Amino acid sequence: MSDERDARPASGHENPDWPVAFRGVTESVVTTLGPNDLWNVAALGLHPPEASDSPDESGESDATVTARTWGNTRTRRNFHRRGGGYVQFTRDPVEFADAALSIYEIEEPVLESADAWAEVTVERVDAGESGGTEWEEWELVPRETGVERETVPTVSRGFNAVVEATVAASRLGVDAYDQSALRDRLAYFEEVATSCGDRRVERAFDRIRESVDAQLR
Repeated sequence: MSDERDARPASGHENPDWPVAFRGVTESVVTTLGPNDLWNVAALGLHPPEASDSPDESGESDATVTARTWGNTRTRRNFHRRGGGYVQFTRDPVEFADAALSIYEIEEPVLESADAWAEVTVERVDAGESGGTEWEEWELVPRETGVERETVPTVSRGFNAVVEATVAASRLGVDAYDQSALRDRLAYFEEVATSCGDRRVERAFDRIRESVDAQLR
């Protein structure tokens, strides 16, 4: 990591709080250390329990956050091997698209684009099968956290379109989903991205199209 990363602030608590407040499903990126000593980057949806839908006045909650891994992914395997990883919050659409749809590996655990991060330990608490795909549910507990930059919240339809498009693209070829409806959704979100996004959003959709084309070959 760079010197700036090496000096990133720790929470200073034995059981630190998450660096963000959770309301509903929060999309994140997680890095997990693989057997090749590289950090695999993947998208991960974070689910707080119902009790945390009403955070205290600070916007924080001590309720346990959970996430599901679907299929035999690198994240699932690395969770089993290492027992943790780094959950990160980024607003970069290209980083998110690469994390969601490709094999993306880096040498250091924290992305340069991360606004905040949490090193977490994980414990598998449930498992099952849905639509022919096996899933595992994990509890995530932060050990150390950091905030790299503070920003004024804004709503980006372009970035949101990238997130929704990656969900649709990841379900192509899965029999449990209507393939025609997924392609319609992809076309719609690309229109949103074209009209509302910036160059990074456009580049993210280039990545999404590449992934979709590869799946349809």
